[in-house]
Amino acid sequence: MTKEHPPRNHAYKRDLMREQLAHQTAKLMAEDGIIDYAFAKRKAARQLGAADTQHLPSNQEVDEALHSYRSLFQSESHPGILRRLREEALAAMRLLAEFRPYLTGSVLSGTAGAQSDINLVLFSDDAKAVLLFLLKHNIEFADGEWKVRVGGHEETVPSYTLTGESGVQMHVVVLPENAHHSGSRHPETHADIAAVEALLAI
Repeated sequence: MTKEHPPRNHAYKRDLMREQLAHQTAKLMAEDGIIDYAFAKRKAARQLGAADTQHLPSNQEVDEALHSYRSLFQSESHPGILRRLREEALAAMRLLAEFRPYLTGSVLSGTAGAQSDINLVLFSDDAKAVLLFLLKHNIEFADGEWKVRVGGHEETVPSYTLTGESGVQMHVVVLPENAHHSGSRHPETHADIAAVEALLAI
């Protein structure tokens, strides 16, 4: 009498699929320059024949896979690209120093590629202060709005998109002063001027 094999563990298969999707998404972002996580995940799911899956990886899982991919396959080119983006971010942060800028996103985390945007957070209770600063310094920009959660409720805040001399886009979100003291910024996700200088000194 043969012994029946127990059925494959469903949770194991689900987790394996999430891991495969995370690595395929990372490959697409690294090789094709896709910066939209949701789009890259959906494309990866289609490529792996799992277009209808409900178990897409989180952005953090994709970031971890992206770190691995870049260190394995782009170890020569990626450090230089990342350094240039961080230098450009630091130059903008120094220019905008009076608004206590923080660098966030892929340029800080280290997963950014050549097509990645730079993301900065500024602080001011005067909604027009940053706008007037950009105009005064003849900096070209496109203005918009951004929905953020501040102090437990959703607010619409000003945002600006700048294009640097290198062609890299920089997205700037302006939060109210009370958000600066909310304690929601962590060194691994938000870096001030000194922290970015320290990164570049390594």
